This record gives sequence, structure tokens and C-alpha cells, in this order.
Amino acid sequence: MTDTKNPVDQLTYAANEAKANIDHEIGSATPSAEETPTNQGLEKRLLRKIDTWLVGFYSLVYIFRVIDSANYSNAAIINLENGTGIKKQLGFSPSQWAWTLSIFSYSYLIFEPTNTILLKRFRPSRWMFILIMAWGVNACCSAAAMNFEGMMCVRFAIGMAEAGFFPSVLYHYAFWYKPSEMPQRIAFFYSVGQISSALSGLLAYAISFMDQIGGISGWRWLFLLEGLPAIALSLVAFWLPDYPETTRYLNDEERAFCKNRLAATAPKGTRYWDWKSLKDMCKNPTLYTFCLYWICHGIGGFGIGFALPTVIYQLGFTTTAKSQLMNIPPYVSAFLLLNALGFMLQRKRIRPWVTAVGIESTIIVCYILLLTIDHPVVRYLCLVIAVACAGCAYPVIWPERIRALEGTVASGLGIGLTNACAQFSGIVGPQVFSTVFGPRYRTSYAINLSVLVVGISSILITWVLVVQKDRRNGYIPK
Repeated sequence: MTDTKNPVDQLTYAANEAKANIDHEIGSATPSAEETPTNQGLEKRLLRKIDTWLVGFYSLVYIFRVIDSANYSNAAIINLENGTGIKKQLGFSPSQWAWTLSIFSYSYLIFEPTNTILLKRFRPSRWMFILIMAWGVNACCSAAAMNFEGMMCVRFAIGMAEAGFFPSVLYHYAFWYKPSEMPQRIAFFYSVGQISSALSGLLAYAISFMDQIGGISGWRWLFLLEGLPAIALSLVAFWLPDYPETTRYLNDEERAFCKNRLAATAPKGTRYWDWKSLKDMCKNPTLYTFCLYWICHGIGGFGIGFALPTVIYQLGFTTTAKSQLMNIPPYVSAFLLLNALGFMLQRKRIRPWVTAVGIESTIIVCYILLLTIDHPVVRYLCLVIAVACAGCAYPVIWPERIRALEGTVASGLGIGLTNACAQFSGIVGPQVFSTVFGPRYRTSYAINLSVLVVGISSILITWVLVVQKDRRNGYIPK
């Protein structure tokens, strides 16, 4: 990389949000260049360009990234009545199926924390090409798996390729947006993942009618067709703008303005390994409370997503094909709820900590009802609400997580490490919702309920720690 700006250092501005806000508020009474009507128009035009390049493209890619993850769960019941399901054809036992689900998250857990650091050597456009192309190719290869060992290998490879995408997107946003501009953009980006989970059910429903076309089973068509869009989009990634200082998509005026508007928070370009910030991160108790929350919500909130098609099917409503359609409402609800919360957070109508606690409390109530009520319609509605709320928790609290990070290397590793903790959902979730606990899944709901109680405790403790730190620094959030 020829640019003198270290990508890891660029992310530090998010950790300095408090200082930036204070500096802005105590600045000169004379209107700055950024506050004049001319430059306000320039800023709006600039943000529209950035939103199109980054939020638009990454949201499109994220749709297919989530479809790839979600459709493996849908594959569990596709064409089950025809005798051509994946479990029967590959001879999977319940334990082996759970392991093919979990191995994906093991590779995430291993490779996700270091992906942001790799951006020290790769420009974002080149790194995104590598990641997206790799998971597209491997997704297509999963259609050729012939046994348990083959599927384990290809699933691990897909997870390894996909691991860097989400933290790298947050990383890339940090080059271009102020901290105050992040919440709604993160919420929208994350919400398309929820709607794509709904689309995955619709896609699986449609592809189920392709069973045995060309002698190929429906689940193989599913894996093959979901990988092709990623391969095509990886080529588009070559044209992504990397950094404001170097992109050819901005003219000189826009480039200078973009640099100046981020000057209060953007770090200076350095290339050293910042051991001090890394040590400070390890000593900060919020590192462990945030990670504990990410783990608990991942297991208790997201864990059911890895078995949702099977859980809904075992409610006894209908056939497997129509059960795929019943997977759509939970994720559509998550999309609508998350965008509504993002809108209100951006305008300070609600607070992230209160919202996070409310979300966890709602999921806990849903699991209590799932444990105690037998009516299938009520249980289905509880699943819709629980899945919708689960999809909103992380993006609501992400801005506070980024703000709590300090230093250069710590900022890069902190995002990757925190997000990696969410992958316990894929490691534990399939085991908790193994079919051996079906069709009622009382044991599964009880485990999730217990984990969520620990999760809500950890977010409350983190809230107290962050407030105490803000008071020591003399910062009062707006």
C-alpha cells in the first residue's frame, strides 16, 4: 500500500468521539467553513456520493453474504419429503449436521479478529475483492460435497473468507464518516442482513422446485446459485474508493473538504505497532464486559437462527416448502424494527443503552412464553418477535462499543475481537437447538433464557463502566 495513512490508525477517530464532540461545542463563535451554507451543500453532496459507493455497495454484498449463511439452515429441510434432502444424501447424523453448522463459526472466531489488521497491507478495494471472491467460489464448491468430511472442509473455508467482511466494512466506514454519522448507516447496513435472511427462505422455496433438474438435487442448486452473485460482485469491488486522500472519485475541492471535516478526529499517519494502546485495551474492564455481552446475545439471541427453519417446521403447521415461507416474517420484522431504531437513535430520540436493555428484556419475555405456552400460533409469534429483536441488539450498541476503544492497534483489534465473540452463536446454537431436543425444544429455550440473563447483566455493568469513564473525562453524551 502506497498511502502513508495506516488503515488501523484511521479507525482511532471513532474511539475519540467524546473529544471531538467537546472540541466542536467549545469552538470559535465564528461560523466555520463547514457551517457555511455553501459547504453544508457540499457536505450533503459528498455524503450522497459516499453513501452510494460504500453503504449501497456493501449492503448489496451483505445481502448475498447473509443468504449464504442462512441458506445452509434452509437446506436442512429442502425437498425432505422427496427423499433428496442433504442429510439423507450425505448420510448426516444429527450430531454431524450440527458440526457442519458450527465449523463455519469456528473459522470466524479464529480469523475475524485479525482481518482489520490485514488492511495495513491491503487497500480496502483489493481486500474486499479477495474476501468476496473467496467466499463465492467456496459457496459454489459446497454444492459438490459428497460426505461429512468434504462439507466440513468447505464450510470452514467459507467461514474463513467471510470472517473479515463485517469488521472490514465498519473499518472502511471509519475513513469516511464522522462518529455522529455512523449509527443510522450501521443500522441500515445491518438491517439488510435481516431482510436477506427472509429472502433466503423465499429463495430456498423457489429452488426447491428445481430438485433433480439436470440430475442435481435441490440443495446442490441452492449452494451453486448463491455463490455466483458473490463472484460477480467481487469484480465490482475493484472500483471501490479506498481513502478520501487518494480516491479518484473526488475532485480537489471535495478531497480537501473531506479531509478537513474529519480533521478533528482523524489520526495522523503512522506505521508502528502501538503496544501501549493494546495494553490499555487489555486492562480496560469494558473489553471483557462487551465481549461477554456479544457472546451471550450471540448464543441466546441469534442461536435459534441456525435452526429456525426446522423449529418452525416442527410447530406442525405445514409442509417443508411452505415452512420456508414462514421464515420470512421474523426477518422482515427485524429489518423494519432496526431501521426504525436507527432513525430514532440518529435523532437522539432514544438512547443506545436503554434500547439495548429493552431489546434483551423483550427476548427474555418471549423465551418465557415459549417455555410455558403450547399453542403453536402463539409460539410462532414469540419466535417472530424474538428473532426481530435479536437482529437489532448489536447495531444499536456498536457506536458505543467503537467509542469505548482507544488507540490505534486497539481500535483495529477491538472491533474484530468483539465481533468474533458473536460467532459463539454458530458454535453453540446448533448444538442447543439440535433435533434431539425437538419438537418442543423446552431444553433449548431454557438454556437460551439463562444465557440472556447473563447477557443483560453484562450490558448493565458495561453501561455503568462507560458512564463512569465519561464522567472522568468530563464528557456528557448529547
